[in-house]
Amino acid sequence: MTTPSSIIEGLLKPESYPHRPPEIQLVQTQMSFVFLTGEYVYKVKKPVNLGYLDYTTLEKRRFFCQQELDLNRRLCPEVYLAVVPITMSLHPPSVIASAAKQSLVIEGKGKAIEYAVKMRQLPQHRMMDVLLRGNQVTSEMVTRVAEKLAHFHQKAETNSKIAAFGKLDVIRQNTDENFSQTEKYIDVSIPRLKYNRLKKYTEDFIHNNSVLFAKRVKEGRVRDCHGDLHAAHICFTNDICIYDCIEFNDRFRYSDVASEIAFLAMDLDRYHHSDLSRHLVNAYVELSHDEELLKLLNFYKCYRAYVRGKVEGFKLDDPYISEEGKAKALATARSYFELAESYL
Repeated sequence: MTTPSSIIEGLLKPESYPHRPPEIQLVQTQMSFVFLTGEYVYKVKKPVNLGYLDYTTLEKRRFFCQQELDLNRRLCPEVYLAVVPITMSLHPPSVIASAAKQSLVIEGKGKAIEYAVKMRQLPQHRMMDVLLRGNQVTSEMVTRVAEKLAHFHQKAETNSKIAAFGKLDVIRQNTDENFSQTEKYIDVSIPRLKYNRLKKYTEDFIHNNSVLFAKRVKEGRVRDCHGDLHAAHICFTNDICIYDCIEFNDRFRYSDVASEIAFLAMDLDRYHHSDLSRHLVNAYVELSHDEELLKLLNFYKCYRAYVRGKVEGFKLDDPYISEEGKAKALATARSYFELAESYL
């Protein structure tokens, strides 16, 4: 039986890959193992059920690998290459070893025991979060991002099913889920007083702006978006690659475009670039003619910061993350919750 540990062990060996990379680096998220091999990246989904996603069967993992490929090709077509099988190779007994040995082979022949999304590896030094830390992001670069997003949102799919995700009951479901899923982290990653303040603000804003939310639905502002638009998912190469959208739950991707822009604006605030945050919003509003977005900006900034704090907090329960990694996640979660409170 293949386990996450055996996948990690197998895919850290150069001979498991067709191009025999000299070095392999493993990066973990809450839901994936990501193997960086220099030329290519292979992303393997963890066999987990987190409530809002379910990767517990091989069939589901294959399906969501294909979803990831198709959806990310909308904003980053040249990077997302294929869904590839991981198979088991059997080596015959040798003089040294009396028993046959098995090893993993990525893009191999035979029955698949796992699947991976194969991507071109993007240059780390050109990631927006890295550039922000070095004060290397200009207003012109942010304008280009706003242009790409305005064009993407204009063409993004919308219909009655997608629009329904902008209705009050779904918005309440999303925000209520945030608070229920962070209850166990009260006084760990988020102080109780902060939790209560954020919860009350969120509930009051939704109650007091029901007409505005309904208007956004009617005007077609709820679309099939990226869903996870923060600086670490933007790379400035020859073009701008916006990658790693949410594929595992349509509810998190079908949203008001205001929520999507607020997500990136919030992240620019987090990196202490409020000037670039304002520039992004102003450029997008001018391009999209969506002045009403400004009325929702702080609400969605708060919501998105809370989501990021929640997700970082989940890492505290991940058995595959080291104690050092958990300490870092805890500090990051706390900083996101502080940022969320700043928008009240």
